[in-house]
Amino acid sequence: MAQRVFVIVLDSFGIGEAPDASKWNDSGSNTLAAVLSHSNAPLSNLSKMGLFDISGHKDQRILDYISSQTNDTLPSPIGSYGRLYELSNGKDTTIGHWEISGVISPEPLPTYPEGFPQEILDKLSEATGREIICNKPYSGTEVIKDYGDEHCKTGALIVYTSADSVLQIAAHEDVVPVETLYEYCSKARDIMSGLHGVGRIIARPFTGTSGNYTRTDRRHDFSLVPPCDTLLDNLKSKGYDVISVGKIVDIFANKGITESYRTHDNQDGINTLLNIMDTDFNGLCFVNLVDFDMKYGHRNDIPGYRAAIDEFDGALSTIIDKLNEDDLFIITADHGCDPSTASTDHSRECVPLMVYGEGHNSPKNLGSIMGFNYISTLVYNALLLSDVSSAREFIPAANSHVLDENNIMSYVDLTNLKTTAKLSDIYTLIDSAIAQNCASVCIQPCNVRDAYKYANGRLNICTVIGFPNGYNTTACKLYEAEEAINNGASEIDMVINLNYVKDERWDDLEKEIALLSDLCHKYGAILKVIIETCSLTESEIIKMSEIVTSANADFIKTSTGFGSEGATVENVALMSKNIGPDVKVKAAGGIRDISTAKAMIAAGASRIGASGIKY
Repeated sequence: MAQRVFVIVLDSFGIGEAPDASKWNDSGSNTLAAVLSHSNAPLSNLSKMGLFDISGHKDQRILDYISSQTNDTLPSPIGSYGRLYELSNGKDTTIGHWEISGVISPEPLPTYPEGFPQEILDKLSEATGREIICNKPYSGTEVIKDYGDEHCKTGALIVYTSADSVLQIAAHEDVVPVETLYEYCSKARDIMSGLHGVGRIIARPFTGTSGNYTRTDRRHDFSLVPPCDTLLDNLKSKGYDVISVGKIVDIFANKGITESYRTHDNQDGINTLLNIMDTDFNGLCFVNLVDFDMKYGHRNDIPGYRAAIDEFDGALSTIIDKLNEDDLFIITADHGCDPSTASTDHSRECVPLMVYGEGHNSPKNLGSIMGFNYISTLVYNALLLSDVSSAREFIPAANSHVLDENNIMSYVDLTNLKTTAKLSDIYTLIDSAIAQNCASVCIQPCNVRDAYKYANGRLNICTVIGFPNGYNTTACKLYEAEEAINNGASEIDMVINLNYVKDERWDDLEKEIALLSDLCHKYGAILKVIIETCSLTESEIIKMSEIVTSANADFIKTSTGFGSEGATVENVALMSKNIGPDVKVKAAGGIRDISTAKAMIAAGASRIGASGIKY
């Protein structure tokens, strides 16, 4: 269960045409490909978040970029990643953000490719007391160049639109004070409702002199109120913090927001996010970084767009480092705006989904997902689903077995991991283990469900994952472990990745064990970590003992029984000396008689893995 969720929208960062792009005259649009075409400089942190592992990258510009990178500049993902398809009928900021927050818009917002009707202009002129000029689809930078002088001379408002559902009013700050411009836009918002309910009314203040007019950063959006409650409203009503950074507060007409921070540009937005990450809140921090779209996408400025992505990628490392263990971090976009096409408008594209943190701490390809609203589900689940609901009651409990010093078999996980074992052999093993008061039976994953039913609460069921070689990916081991626990295993014996040991990838080893430990403890099971001592040096055994301790596992185990050598008294003693007080030792492999078992216990073992002990 997450304490804090961060959703960052890279405004307009599409990753390739949507299936219905032709309907919007956007066939072939790919914002990501356009940006990558400018430079092969690495985007290592976005790569770490899974950007280049998302399925469906077909544009040759993306493929060329990927092939130009090395393993160091194109690191493997650390979390979940996928491609989102928009369900709503639109390609604008408002509809995109609404869908992210759970609201599907079946009808597009109105656009005005021929300019606004005269009745709208008359109402706007009456409400503001000023004349209206322009009234055409226009580039924001070009419109003040072409109409700025007339505006400054007459005081008439420059009203224009684009291919998006917007009405924009530009005014020089010396002619129309910014606060007055905001009042005009608020009145325009009231006028543009119902049939003419455009997504946004945008105030566009500018400064400068003739031939040198420049838009300022005091833009302000007056958005259409969402048609129903959104993710933000629902979280706020349940007492969660909903923090807006950038134009989120405008997009949602200030609904569902408990705290907001307006920003001047991407860097300001990133800095604001970093400051918020230093605070203790419970809920959602929703961030929009607008420069990608406003400054570069709409101006077909590929170098500028690429520089902005480089800036974000550089900051991403710090953002990831600031995440708490129970945070969830999501990166996505709201539409595309391909700067390499002739159009300067938004493009109907798929958007990336990159997720890291609570519940998403190992690589997972989510594939293609219909609906940006999948993000709202991720947020709801992270904040509202309690871990208590997933805890499993094991009968008997995993740690309920009582050791009997007068009965060596009470220390034993009675084991049958033969590839030829029949289910009847497993039942016989269970009967024998119960009769001898064994700690558990250790069996193949495929037999856990049947074994759990047969034991019927009389015995703990143990199984192995990543067995016997340990070189499965972390995601595979997590899946194996969760399935085994759901099938009834209350004890999990996991084999470490020996390849990582030999490469001294200690952080990766600790992360893997910690993830599995957290998973097991979440469900009420215990984790035993098999380090295969026969393949390790003394220093490696010591290091793994320390890592198993810091990763919060319950046991460290000597061997799979499939290696070149099983447990030795010397290795058990070495492990016992270097583990923490909350970790126990399981000796396994080659223990067949009572004297060997007693020697292992004397050396520090609390469990013995054996197919049987001869007296």
